Amino acid sequence: MSDHQNLLAEQRRALILDEVRRRGGVRVNELTRKLNVSDMTVRRDLDALARQGMIEKVHGGAVPVAEATAHEPGFEAKSALELSAKQDIAREAARMAVPGSAIALAGGTTAYALAQQLVDVPELTVVTNSVQVAEVFHAAQRSTAGSGPRPGAATVVLTGGVRTLSDTLVGPVADAAIRSLHFDVLFIGVHGISAEAGLSTPNLAEAETNRRFVQSARRVVVIADHTKWGTVGLSSFATLDQVDSLVTDAGLTDRSRAEMAEHLRDLVVAGETPDGGGAEDI
Repeated sequence: MSDHQNLLAEQRRALILDEVRRRGGVRVNELTRKLNVSDMTVRRDLDALARQGMIEKVHGGAVPVAEATAHEPGFEAKSALELSAKQDIAREAARMAVPGSAIALAGGTTAYALAQQLVDVPELTVVTNSVQVAEVFHAAQRSTAGSGPRPGAATVVLTGGVRTLSDTLVGPVADAAIRSLHFDVLFIGVHGISAEAGLSTPNLAEAETNRRFVQSARRVVVIADHTKWGTVGLSSFATLDQVDSLVTDAGLTDRSRAEMAEHLRDLVVAGETPDGGGAEDI
C-alpha cells in the first residue's frame, strides 16, 4: 500500500482487512502512514470493521477475529477479503473451463470472481446455487445490444433452495436438482481446507449441497485463497483425495506449500510463472 488517500471507504477497509490478516495485527499509526489518511479516518474504518465482526480492536490497533467453526460471515463481508488473491485465482481457474462444457459453480465470493472471468467463454452450461453468480451471467446478457442473448452466451441453471448468509441456495430442493445432473468440472470455494478435515463449511445444509456437487462432477477444482489452508469449519463435505486441482494464490507460505504437496495431486499457484512454481503436478 502506498498512496490510497483517494480510495473509497469500502476499498480502504478491504486493504486494512488484508493487512490485518496478512500480518496478524496492525497499529493505527502504521495504517495512517500506509494509507496516507488521518488518524480519525483509520479509527472510523476500524470501528466499522469491528461492528461487522471482521476484526477485533485492541489498544492502538486491531487484530484478526478468531472465528468459531460454526461462524459464517455474510457474502458482503467475505467479498472484502483477499480481493487481489481472488482475482488472480479466478483468472487462472478460468483457463480450465472448456468452451461448450457443462460446469458447476458452487456459491461463494471466489466463485463470483470466477463467474466474471467466464462470461466470454462460449457455449457454457453453468449450474450454480448462487444467486450472485447467476446474476453475473444474466447481467452480461443484458448488457449486449439487441433484444436476444448474444451468440455463445452461457446457459445458466439456478438450482433453487433455501438462501444462506453466504448467499447460496441449499437444502433438499438444491440437492435434488444437483443429484440429477452431471458436470464436466466443478469449481468450488471453501470456508476451510486441511489435511485432516478436508473441505469444510460452517453450514450443515451447505455441506450436504456441496457434497452433492462433488459427487456429480467428473473433475473437482477447489478455488481457495491462501488463508483457507488450515481452517476447519463445522462440517466436512469432501476429502482431499476427491480434489483433482487446487487453485490458490501466491500468498501461500513455504510451509503451507509443503503440507499441500503431501496431500494434493495438483496445485496451481495463480500469479506465478511455471518456473516459479505456478503450476505443479504433485
